[in-house]
Amino acid sequence: MKQFLLLYGMIFMLCISSFSQNGEKIESLKIAYLTKQLNLSPEEAERFWPVYNKYTEEIRRTRLDAIGNKEDEIVTEEKIVNIRKRYNSEFSRALPPDKVNLFFRSEKQFGNFVQREMERRQLRMQQRRPLLR
Repeated sequence: MKQFLLLYGMIFMLCISSFSQNGEKIESLKIAYLTKQLNLSPEEAERFWPVYNKYTEEIRRTRLDAIGNKEDEIVTEEKIVNIRKRYNSEFSRALPPDKVNLFFRSEKQFGNFVQREMERRQLRMQQRRPLLR
């Protein structure tokens, strides 16, 4: 199992590193990651993905509005938590409670992974800059 996870992680990192920071490609990787983590049955997937699409669109709009309005970060995060709470009940109609919880946990794990990968890339670029001069 550990070997499988290590191999999956390495492939995943290679995919991330081969893509630009294009949001659509990161979203595609996120969908693949969630699909793997949630192990949805065909019936669950049919109910889950439309709710997920509405959820991600609402989160995206909230973040874009916050940037455009130069909104306080705490206010933005509070709005996002409220969206997550509201969608928790919608996800619960599509999935069993343990998978809903796993979804929110996996979403957070993916975000943390992407953030660490971006920080790692940024550090690597900073280390290369002195060599380029």
